[in-house]
Amino acid sequence: MTIKECYEVIGSNYEEVSERIGSEKILEKFVRKFPSDKSFEELKEGLAEEDGEKAFRAAHTLKGICLNLGFDKLYEVSAELPEKLRGRETAGSTELFTAVAEQYEIVTGAIAKLEGE
Repeated sequence: MTIKECYEVIGSNYEEVSERIGSEKILEKFVRKFPSDKSFEELKEGLAEEDGEKAFRAAHTLKGICLNLGFDKLYEVSAELPEKLRGRETAGSTELFTAVAEQYEIVTGAIAKLEGE
């Protein structure tokens, strides 16, 4: 799978992101690093531990990474979570996290296929 095909699988605009980043090689480098970023795991842990501060920081970081890498669908669902957690309360965030987790699996699954090439 190519990096362009990876973006097609996750439903994001490769041309827009590639133009903004300026180099396919640099874009692919950062996309391949995405699964090793700890934000998603920290978000999951923060919610499980009902640690609103940890969950908020992780959700905010994940949202920013998704915006920068042009992971549009994951960004859309992850953008709501920091707002929900802004008061550092985790109650009522399960549904939003479920949507984030579903999109996260799609993105990391596509990246795994990219890695298999």
